[in-house]
Amino acid sequence: MAEIDGGGVNWRTSIVDLLKLLKLDSSLEARKELADELGVHAGEAGSAEQNIALHKAVMKKLAENGGQVPDSLYA
Repeated sequence: MAEIDGGGVNWRTSIVDLLKLLKLDSSLEARKELADELGVHAGEAGSAEQNIALHKAVMKKLAENGGQVPDSLYA
């Protein structure tokens, strides 16, 4: 997707870039809601600690779904 979309994003480590690549809302409010939905309770909302944990949770969810974005991640 990154190559098709023009690349240039740091989706492998950045939750914001990953969500943008997946065409999902990457705002702080959306990340708070996604963290709650995925059961990510690391650090304060928007903190590096939470963003790293959320990135791992989203990547895990993608892997569980064969690399496809599950409908449950869309608002």
